[in-house]
Amino acid sequence: QVQLVESGGGLVQPGGSLRLSCAASGSIRRFNTMGWYRQGSGKERELAARITGGGKTDYADTVKGRFTISRDSTENTVYLQMNSLKPEDTAVYYCKYSDPSNTSWGQGTQVTVSS
Repeated sequence: QVQLVESGGGLVQPGGSLRLSCAASGSIRRFNTMGWYRQGSGKERELAARITGGGKTDYADTVKGRFTISRDSTENTVYLQMNSLKPEDTAVYYCKYSDPSNTSWGQGTQVTVSS
């Protein structure tokens, strides 16, 4: 199994920035897809951004131009740079790993955007 540990969440004011990190360990395959999903209070979980092993990215329309997903050279850590944060970005953000053999979820990290 793959273990995922997220970090970087916290409380920020509207317009502020945060960078989330997701460190993966365990049975990691070279070619995999990792992504960030978020779930606000009383809302369904939704995809925010994802990145393939080949570096192809996909973003929700609500975060395009504000969020950037990336991964390091060894592909064991994925980042989500979040700029121009809005109150509607408030949610628990979950890192997800997937390959043909399995999927794994992180424990989630809280992002709160409030003045």
